[in-house]
Amino acid sequence: MKSLLKNILILFSLLFFISHLQSQSATITVDLSKTVGKMSPIWANFGYDEPNYTYTTNGKKLLRQISALGSNEVYIRTHNLLTSKGENPGPDLKWGYTDVYTEDSNGRPKYNWTVVDSIIDTYVSFGLKPIMEIGFMPKALSTKAEPYAHQWSTGGNLWTGWTYPPNDYEKWSQLVFEWVKHSISRYGKDEVKTWLWEVWNEPDIPYFSGTFEEYCKMYDYAAMGLKAACSECIIGGPHTTSPRNPKGQKYLSDFIKHCLYEKNHATGQIGSPLEYLAFHAKGSPELINGQVRMNMGAQLEDIRNGFKTISSFPELKNIPIVIGESDPEGCAACSETREPKYAYRNNTMYSSYTAASFAKIYELCDEYNVNLKAAVSWSFEFEDQAWFAGFRDLATNGINKPVFNVFQLFGKMSGQRVSVSGSDAISAAEVIANGVTKSADIGALAVSGNKKVTVLLWNYHDDNDLKVMNEKILLQIKGLKTDLVQVKQYMIDQNHSNAYTAWFKMGSPQKLSLEHYKTLEEASQLAVKGLPMWSKVASDYLSMDIDMPRQAVSLIELTW
Repeated sequence: MKSLLKNILILFSLLFFISHLQSQSATITVDLSKTVGKMSPIWANFGYDEPNYTYTTNGKKLLRQISALGSNEVYIRTHNLLTSKGENPGPDLKWGYTDVYTEDSNGRPKYNWTVVDSIIDTYVSFGLKPIMEIGFMPKALSTKAEPYAHQWSTGGNLWTGWTYPPNDYEKWSQLVFEWVKHSISRYGKDEVKTWLWEVWNEPDIPYFSGTFEEYCKMYDYAAMGLKAACSECIIGGPHTTSPRNPKGQKYLSDFIKHCLYEKNHATGQIGSPLEYLAFHAKGSPELINGQVRMNMGAQLEDIRNGFKTISSFPELKNIPIVIGESDPEGCAACSETREPKYAYRNNTMYSSYTAASFAKIYELCDEYNVNLKAAVSWSFEFEDQAWFAGFRDLATNGINKPVFNVFQLFGKMSGQRVSVSGSDAISAAEVIANGVTKSADIGALAVSGNKKVTVLLWNYHDDNDLKVMNEKILLQIKGLKTDLVQVKQYMIDQNHSNAYTAWFKMGSPQKLSLEHYKTLEEASQLAVKGLPMWSKVASDYLSMDIDMPRQAVSLIELTW
């Protein structure tokens, strides 16, 4: 009997020891005495292909929520602001139009601002700032107008007449002049001069069916028209693709050289206006044995190479930089059904990726000492699509997805970024080199300001295994100059801030009752875990234990 009891005690001791090993804490230390930099709202920017979704009921609902995220300056970037309707009755995936420009039978320009006004009116009404994309080519100006509209959503060619250079550069310049002049008349110069103007999108790939020289010429003539209407208005570019790709990097570098050193096609002088620089950065997920594996390293490498390229020009020190599209991959309009490797988008993998990647973007900004003004998440909403169809969007049929709540968490973080060290945190350089495929990246971003400290935590892995045991985080905060703090914890995981889980539990219906909709609306809201509590601070130091499931994001908010 004694032997049996002894064996049982040994077994329980082993089980306790194993359990203790499995629940060992990852340690994260926040030092409020060490300031890293300002928490600039680089995250507060969004974009999409389909401009006509802007003024739909769901589009306006989402834009209203975006405007309430907490930043004073939120930029929205939209394609197709000059596109003609053409043969596609749309709007459609990757397609939209404004019909701004046509010509009469004698080739004289005719301008119709009705649709573009309805788009920009919506932004301005919510206090949002447009990144005014001068593109794509109106049918009457295209050098190869037929076929004009693409039929991509039904398997047709994407690169049709809207991608071509202008057949008349003077008319192209005049179109920009008239557009800027009209905008000032409608919204006032003080408003318009806060916008960012750009020429085209990703001219280094078939989004532009012209040469590099033709792009530079198109840029120069557009800049001339803009500056003639508003010398204080801001123009930049070139919004090229991947700087980790030699072709994308060279196009960006050559464009900079053109604007700084070469002859302007429109004015004949040396140089062209360049008041901010923009490139795009995308991750590269793949499907391995039916499971999604993300590749955050690819996106971060794009950003690092973009920063390196721009920093190689001494004349550009402190120039504002815009990452015009900054995403886990490159096709927002490709649903999960069309591309199974995009099956990460509905659930918490997208939200944890977003939290971790933005923190590493701040890290790269600090390393290269650049002036990053905005990183645009190319994600909005899609009309007339199935519930949770797996597009890269912030909301589905008017219901916010978990990823939107990450931006709400960022909106609660204002002040100065402070020092964070973590036993299980992975640096941007490590992610670029090796990905997040071995141990998880359990990290934090911390901000201090005005009797408030916010600590954003994540438990991210490139593989979406949600069955992994919860990680325990020991969070240590040093330098608190108060005796008592209120602690509130926001949570995004399978059971908090997650409409997708609620929809799945309903049986994944495609026809929803009003009661179903209300349930999803409630489940989509940013959730507080437990009740706010007061904690004593001993010797300027506070310690707490936090459970973090895989792919979860949490915000610890301390106020006093």
